[in-house]
Amino acid sequence: MAKIDKISGSKVRIEIEVTSDQFEHGLDHAFNHVKEEVEVKGFRKGSVPRAIFEKKFGVESLYEEAINHCIQDTYVEAVTSGNVMVVAQPKIDLDITKVKRGEAFTYVAEVAVKPEVTLGEYKNLKFAKLSNEVLPLTVDVEINKLLEQNANLVLKEEGTLEDGNTAIFDFEGFTDGEPFEGGKAENYELLIGSGQFIPGFEGQMIGMEIGEEKDLKVTFPEEYQAENLKGKDAIFKVKLHEMKVKELPELTDEFVAELEKEGINTVEELKADTLKTLTDSLVQRNRNAKIDFAVNEASKNASLEIAEEMVIEERNRLVDNVTQQAKQYNLELEQYLQFSGIDKAEFDANMMKDAEKSLTYNLVVEAVGVKEGIEATEEEVNAKYDEIAAQYNMGIEQVKAAVNEAAIKQEVVYKKTLDFLADSLVSE
Repeated sequence: MAKIDKISGSKVRIEIEVTSDQFEHGLDHAFNHVKEEVEVKGFRKGSVPRAIFEKKFGVESLYEEAINHCIQDTYVEAVTSGNVMVVAQPKIDLDITKVKRGEAFTYVAEVAVKPEVTLGEYKNLKFAKLSNEVLPLTVDVEINKLLEQNANLVLKEEGTLEDGNTAIFDFEGFTDGEPFEGGKAENYELLIGSGQFIPGFEGQMIGMEIGEEKDLKVTFPEEYQAENLKGKDAIFKVKLHEMKVKELPELTDEFVAELEKEGINTVEELKADTLKTLTDSLVQRNRNAKIDFAVNEASKNASLEIAEEMVIEERNRLVDNVTQQAKQYNLELEQYLQFSGIDKAEFDANMMKDAEKSLTYNLVVEAVGVKEGIEATEEEVNAKYDEIAAQYNMGIEQVKAAVNEAAIKQEVVYKKTLDFLADSLVSE
């Protein structure tokens, strides 16, 4: 028997009674669980009779295991029958000293639950009109990027080294008059202006001529990865061997054909395809902007109370995602954050904010979907299964066995609700 009381919008208190019969069943379970490891003189291991065990060790030695078993069974039954949507592990309050064999006992479970959402304004919100028109200049910029990607480096035999040139040179670094490990290279290739070297290095090379030698005075950053070089003044002796410049190909039909883009053989076709790609991208960005605005405004206008336990669990999920990203680079999380220039305390605070924001958005969108009666049709569910099957190169039956239909419906409804919110915006 269970009594459920709401503590707040995100927590409930469940008072649950464990009957004497249920506790006796828990004691049976506890004995069967421990007897396999019990050794009593005169009996084989695991075969000691219950009465002998209780006489030697006392029935109280089974209480902890029995109570845990009873709580697990009765708690699950209580939240299931009471349709309580728990979102975290419960806090159990039980006075063990009052638990006795042959008597019922009561415990209290305080648990975070899925919060109730009170929606505010979420339809017909005003939003600045966005243009889906791509300017001709944007197409030219994109095609110039393509030309840059296919540029050749050619020798620059006259003049001096300029920003944007590639230098081929030798260098050796010194601190306190002594060379340091890793500070020497020959015929090194560096794009001047790329910022690959420490501040001041590349700028001092500008103006050098082929064959010229020069001492560059620099200071290593305080956050430099090598401890022995942090904040140290250094001199790099450099000798310039060659200079190279980018030579862009001419935009012709022959160049386009060499790109081997399917169905694109002329400059005009390349421009048309580039315009389409840029337009599609702009349309999608504008669509995402509308969705982000709509969900953000609907969330600001809604009221809900999210339990800290729920936020922490979501935070842990987000941190796990970042940890997995770090492992892809063979780095621990702390190393990954250090290389990314992110302070650990700042990272933790941001993860909590991101977790609360993510939960708020998801709960508000779900509430809108329920209020608007948005559902997933059979055709939409099947289309989603087909999409997953194609994405992972799996058979439909494999996908259906791996992905629960309820999860598919939830995803479809969520996406439809986002579209509903975006489509309900009123352009100013």
